[in-house]
Amino acid sequence: MKPLTEQEIRTAFVNCTKGEAKRLTVPRDLAEQPWEDLDFLGWRDPRAPERAYLATWQDGRPVALALRTSGAGSSSQARRSMCSLCLTTHTGGVSLMVAPKAGKAGQQGNSVGAYVCADLACSLYLRGRKDAGPGARLHESLTLEEQIQRTAANLAVFFSNVTA
Repeated sequence: MKPLTEQEIRTAFVNCTKGEAKRLTVPRDLAEQPWEDLDFLGWRDPRAPERAYLATWQDGRPVALALRTSGAGSSSQARRSMCSLCLTTHTGGVSLMVAPKAGKAGQQGNSVGAYVCADLACSLYLRGRKDAGPGARLHESLTLEEQIQRTAANLAVFFSNVTA
């Protein structure tokens, strides 16, 4: 992924106001992010753990989403759940992330949700850079590049559903 600056991230939000984007917490370690291993930048707000954010590039421009989750961390359920973006399974490590829809629909309270890795580290799980535990990454016949393309497509669908 092409690196993003704080200003690019702040101006890329499609489902919150400019004032909200200006006030939200952006990671301070952008220069240290493993950009070459990321399909998107995802982070939780350390001051408000129920808030999360996704930023990526689409059609040559940065786009970002503000999300809410129901808990301060991962799901409290003891059963295994699968991330709808990267298809990594976790015991208690997947959270329902809800994004207000963009525009008037979002102002009316409409939203879109997806079950996503609670720490938003999908790209790192996919590439084996982070371990989600035994059996978290199922053996697949797809190549890593095909799995990355699938994750990018799943992410694009989620963004599309928020902006539609």
